[in-house]
Amino acid sequence: MQLGAGVSVVRGAGSATRVGRVARIRRPTCAECLGAVSLDGRSPQSRVLFHSGRPRPSAWAAAVSVAGNIVSNAVTRATKGDLPTIDPLRIVAKEMKFLTGNIRKLLGSGHPSLDRAAKYYTQSEGKHIRPLIVLLMSRATSLCPKAPHRQQATLQASAAIDTSISPLSILADYNPSAGAESEPVLADADGILPSQRRLAEITELIHTASLLHDDVIDHSVSRRGAPSANLEFGNKMAVLAGDFLLGRASVALARLRHAEVIELLATVIANLVEGEFMQLKNTARDETNPQWSEDTLTYYLQKTYLKTASLISKSCRAAALLGGADAQTVDAAYNYGKNLGLAFQLVDDMLDYTRSEKELGKPAGADLELGLATAPLLFAWKTIPELGALVGRKFSQEGDVERARNLVMQSDGIEQTRALAQDYADKAIASLSLFPESEAKDGLVEMAVKTLQRKK
Repeated sequence: MQLGAGVSVVRGAGSATRVGRVARIRRPTCAECLGAVSLDGRSPQSRVLFHSGRPRPSAWAAAVSVAGNIVSNAVTRATKGDLPTIDPLRIVAKEMKFLTGNIRKLLGSGHPSLDRAAKYYTQSEGKHIRPLIVLLMSRATSLCPKAPHRQQATLQASAAIDTSISPLSILADYNPSAGAESEPVLADADGILPSQRRLAEITELIHTASLLHDDVIDHSVSRRGAPSANLEFGNKMAVLAGDFLLGRASVALARLRHAEVIELLATVIANLVEGEFMQLKNTARDETNPQWSEDTLTYYLQKTYLKTASLISKSCRAAALLGGADAQTVDAAYNYGKNLGLAFQLVDDMLDYTRSEKELGKPAGADLELGLATAPLLFAWKTIPELGALVGRKFSQEGDVERARNLVMQSDGIEQTRALAQDYADKAIASLSLFPESEAKDGLVEMAVKTLQRKK
């Protein structure tokens, strides 16, 4: 599994990108440097390079040109006062309206304390970005060519998503909400299937479970502007609530009765844990006084794929599979989610340096406090060697966090991060080039544009 050809990092990108606007960035990257980065976290097969060689014509350059045209059109539409901005949420508003309610029904428990803890993060208004992407991808791929051999699995996946496979007496799984009347789950006129709606809910369950666990690991005190679950219920209850969410997500996943989709989403859960283990170290060898190398950013990108992009990419692929799409469409859906997920996390890491706690809805500057070296600092480290000692001791000494932050802000680390995020967003958009024109496709393009523009 690869991040994809052309993982390039641009120096001096600040002049080409302006906050709040998506702009094309010149790529000082030659064809020989367009390598691939391994995603398995073990043996990178190429390097992320810095230099200023002139680009040479290539197939990748042609793909970039296509992406640039699509991005340019999206930006024009989003910035001209006389043209309406596409609202991705409006496109699937009907499905999103019932998302939280359906998730709460899946999470019902006969134990009052568990019920309250499991549903805690569903009470506040989250962004629901992942299920929104799944629903948009489901609608967009409904217009793409189908694979006849997948039709039986598609029909089976949508036939009985709320029906148990084993006898209920054996499952011994009491959910007081299970018998509640639910919204109709027939396929709508625009092609979103019941199984794809359920996939969107499963995706949000897995994501929310990861938030519960992350907040315990990170000793967080707030989430979405409210006390974090670990602060509200204690660490043990928060961990158990996260486990319960993963359990209910797994049951819902099994009831889709689609082996490949089950495999994909089950792997996501393993990826989240693997990524968390990688995050415990800032470098592969976790040296006391590390030296910057090209493998440093490679390690970071592998960790980022596992922790963030895996869920988005594999749920996009699963959405296309559940719709019976052909192999080319399924691969394109995966590539869109992978690149969008990487762009999303890069912007998130950048915002940790540039936005306030009030704007983010969670503590700002938390990454350094947790000892984490993210993209802005890794780029700064390239030209400021003294950051290596701080990285090695995970910013644990008095004054380390403030010193590291100041050095990053004095460097071009923020602009380098923004440039790389745009590179991935461009590739996400380019992966949609073969999709038929539709509102849903426009919504997916807009999601990539908004990823770069977001403030929290």
